[in-house]
Amino acid sequence: MSHKITRGLLLLLLLSTHIGFSSPPVKAQTTKKTICTSQLTTAIDAVVNRPLFNRVRWGILVKNQDSNQTLYIRNGQKYFVPASNTKLLTTAAALQALGENFRIRTSVYQDGEGILRVVGRGDPSFKDAQLQSLAKQLRQKGIRQIKQLIADDNYSQGDMIHPSWMWEDVQYYYGAPVNSLILNENASILRVYPQTLGKPLQVRWNQPVEAYRWRVENNSVTIAEGKSGFVQVTRDLKGPILQINGQLGVGSRPDITAIAVFDPIEHFMRHFRLHLNREGISVARTFTAVGSQNDRELAAVESPPLSELLVETNVNSNNLFAEALLRALANKSTQNNQKNVANIGLKVLTTTLEQLGVNPQSYKIVDGSGLSHKNLISPEALVQTLQGMAKSPQAEIFRASLPISGVSGTLKNRMKGTPAQGIVQAKSGTITGAVTLSGYANPPQYSPIIFSIMANQTGQPSSVMRKAVDEIVVLLTQLKSC
Repeated sequence: MSHKITRGLLLLLLLSTHIGFSSPPVKAQTTKKTICTSQLTTAIDAVVNRPLFNRVRWGILVKNQDSNQTLYIRNGQKYFVPASNTKLLTTAAALQALGENFRIRTSVYQDGEGILRVVGRGDPSFKDAQLQSLAKQLRQKGIRQIKQLIADDNYSQGDMIHPSWMWEDVQYYYGAPVNSLILNENASILRVYPQTLGKPLQVRWNQPVEAYRWRVENNSVTIAEGKSGFVQVTRDLKGPILQINGQLGVGSRPDITAIAVFDPIEHFMRHFRLHLNREGISVARTFTAVGSQNDRELAAVESPPLSELLVETNVNSNNLFAEALLRALANKSTQNNQKNVANIGLKVLTTTLEQLGVNPQSYKIVDGSGLSHKNLISPEALVQTLQGMAKSPQAEIFRASLPISGVSGTLKNRMKGTPAQGIVQAKSGTITGAVTLSGYANPPQYSPIIFSIMANQTGQPSSVMRKAVDEIVVLLTQLKSC
């Protein structure tokens, strides 16, 4: 996965205070070419059996949504590394278990005279605008001095970073730590600008206060105008230290990177103190503690409803949102042992999906986002999840959370100008050695289709594999009965 920040994330962090739904489907491209259902196996085999893919392990399952007829199968019950197709299981379980109107609340309680406690419950959409709202509410309640401001991160106990996530991922925003008090997706944005010839590149933070938190080891240089450049930003394993290497030409555009914060609690509280100070509220001391009864709530903000959180999770394939929703599933558990909330969420996920008709033996997952290479899911499990959601009262909301081919999210630039444009809603997935796509297709001359396409041990560039996957999906959209 690329560590460079996308335009969507930049807008999300800088401008957005809420999450919107994806664009509506567009009309499919017209074409005279069609494929009989009896020809589908030959057509798909012609793609996957190319010499280029001799070492690729394919898993494919295609079914008629209405009749449940299997139209194509290859290794349908075998395990594959699913990448972000894992999010289909997480979001389906969250929607079924929690409901479309579920919201995540962040509160400030009064523990005693001059003692306030901020309690987070893992809202992944929480940003500086919400911190500002909490500070304003406290001022309206007459708060001017805080002797002790306590950060209560007790809700989301367990690993903030799954031990099987790769270090090359956890440095960046898409591998950010997951905890109870999340701010700005637990990421910091920096831009690296060229200066005059021969000088080091200049680093500017989106939030100037971050400059005092990070130590930057700058080994970059500004080169002559017009020459090609590159920038590599890496984070040290042991502390808030950044290494910047590379070069940019004079007058070239800045390089933009989003780095995962090193200490999310410190990050949250530092920003909160800043907003409190702007409201004329002084803070003498901050620390982390748990155990309050939370009797008197002074201020609170809530996340958008789950229906909107799902859109960000699936359309933009947001790992942090998926992991937060997995932990939110623990709300439905009766277990008192909260040592690892994510593991409790996984148990609720399994129970919920089984009620939906998903065979619990058809997958084994360790996280909610698909960032781990230890996740194993079969095409069967993904198709069963999609089938169950298609029959659910939440079907429309679930489908609205999926990217649309050639239109939105991770599929915006895929299948454009093909018969598949605008009539496929599916979740993509890409990590090293794995490319996946699972979802729904509505062929103009055939019944709705549910499919899962998984390629592992690819040995090919992801772009090559995605092109082959898209070829198969285009075939599905050209089906007709004959």
